[in-house]
Amino acid sequence: MSTSSDSFRIYGTHALEQKPVRLTAGRLTADLSDGNLRTIAYEGVEVLRAVSYLVRDRDWGTYSPEITDLTVEQGDDAFSVRYTARCKGPDATELAIGVRISAQAGAPLVFEADAISGTGFETNRCGFCILHPIVGVAGTPVTVEHAYGQRVETRFPDLIEPWQPFMNMSAITHTVMTNVTARCGMEGDVFEMEDQRNWSDASYKTYVRPLALPWPYQIPAGETVKQRIVLDIADRRPKPLAATTNGHSSLTTLTLGERRGRMPAIGMIVTPEEADAVVKASPVLDEIKPQELLFHFDPAAGHGAEAFHRFAEVARLHPGTSTLEIALPCKQPLLDETRLIATQMRDAGFKPDAIIISPSVDRQSTPPGSKWPECPPLEDVYEAAHAAFPDIRIGGGMLSYFTELNRKRVPSAPLSFISHCTNPIVHAADDLSVMQTLEALPFTTRSVRAIYGDKPYRIGPSTIPMRQNPYGSRTMDNPNGARIPMANTDPRHNGLFAEAFAMGYVAKVLDADLECLTLSALTGSFGLLAGNNEPFTADGRRPLFNAVKALAGLAGTEWRECLSSNPSRVLAFATKAATGSALWIVNITGQEQEVDLGSLRLSDALMGGVLTLSPYQATSIALSD
Repeated sequence: MSTSSDSFRIYGTHALEQKPVRLTAGRLTADLSDGNLRTIAYEGVEVLRAVSYLVRDRDWGTYSPEITDLTVEQGDDAFSVRYTARCKGPDATELAIGVRISAQAGAPLVFEADAISGTGFETNRCGFCILHPIVGVAGTPVTVEHAYGQRVETRFPDLIEPWQPFMNMSAITHTVMTNVTARCGMEGDVFEMEDQRNWSDASYKTYVRPLALPWPYQIPAGETVKQRIVLDIADRRPKPLAATTNGHSSLTTLTLGERRGRMPAIGMIVTPEEADAVVKASPVLDEIKPQELLFHFDPAAGHGAEAFHRFAEVARLHPGTSTLEIALPCKQPLLDETRLIATQMRDAGFKPDAIIISPSVDRQSTPPGSKWPECPPLEDVYEAAHAAFPDIRIGGGMLSYFTELNRKRVPSAPLSFISHCTNPIVHAADDLSVMQTLEALPFTTRSVRAIYGDKPYRIGPSTIPMRQNPYGSRTMDNPNGARIPMANTDPRHNGLFAEAFAMGYVAKVLDADLECLTLSALTGSFGLLAGNNEPFTADGRRPLFNAVKALAGLAGTEWRECLSSNPSRVLAFATKAATGSALWIVNITGQEQEVDLGSLRLSDALMGGVLTLSPYQATSIALSD
């Protein structure tokens, strides 16, 4: 059983997530968490990742409603849930949602909600979100029923779809297993689906209220908003198997696969605000030995000539390569702006090996139905960059996330490499959702490769905290160290959770043949070193330090895939370096995991060939060559 002390070591906070309540109705199971349903499964096979009733504010932040009058009844073959959720908005506005959830064996699961405000309530979205899983579902057949009565036989997108694959929806039906289908009906409004893999969420999301409609919008005072979700499982097997509640063996088996490649270079981001702290911590930087430093420069944030003097001081301490990330204002003639930056760099004695340049405005998302912001053609931006920095590699892409790169595909011919970031807390910030984003990464990298071929490819900075919010006016302050979406600080960055996330991240992107991967800074809220008032370790090093240092040491060595029988629990990869071969294993869950290593040739034999991993533990084991 986890204690508060364990929680602080693992998650960087003493706060423990509330354990979900398991609900059962015959062969159907679901977890009740914060009033919503997670991991809805039939005979242990995930049918829906979630059905949630969510209320978003004007910056797309998610309200955490107060739940009252909660009653949960679990019978032999049925369950029911009732409660009231209350959201408090700006200017003393409020919204109350009455919720009823029920299911019984052989009958549909029903989730219905009535929302009403006595004051009127501003929101970007108020209603149901339904998440379909992606593993085993992407690219498979699906039937979509539209609000105007048409039924269409189609497929879930395989490569990540930049815009909504399905619109005007009233129901969607997919295959759960052979001769078993699930129909999810949606009532009370018009629904549409977006491919959440754009944001590295491991799901397709069906949500209420089309994005083409204006937002934020008002729920009028006294008006009731009624919605209803009905999940119906059709089991057409002649003789169904006995019901189970677990789709996986408790023991994870690891086997070496055939795919191989080279480990990416490891980068670290440096901002003008943190440059002095990086200089003071230069002995630690030298200990980690990252291959790349990524310097961030944003004139709109007040960065000017002084930033380059600070960058030059850091660069002199770093024997590796460096890249300058420029958020170009595009307010003056492009050549004037880029030449001014080149002059400031030259005067400071700072010359990076590469530059990533992108219009500042392109960091902001352009949702469906929105007007594209004013921006010079990217061809002109890249031409100006080549003219101002004639002997430096020029890269492009997006300084934000894959979503923006997928929706505004940059011309790659003038570029030496493509880059983008990811962030795991755009839509949800609970522990399970954050780790599940790892499932989406292979789809992201495969989609980038489908667009840009073998163009050199970089990812990062990609951290658990969010450095910039493309979907609202700001990132969310998090003074209490909670688990909240779009937060500029996150407690888990300080714990073993972040180390496990980083190692799992690497395991999932190896196939992409990345030129460089950036997962952290050295100092600050995205850093490897804790502040003076953050006693996470005796030497002030966050556990993520161990992962980044190890990965930097592996850069350029050969990797080999390692197949996991339970990839939602344990991930692994093998490396071969001059110092020997090793197996890198990470538990990406909050529970102990047992790993069968019997099929692998280990330098040091383990008792019975079984390794027990503690929650979010990352470790390495020597392999025989």
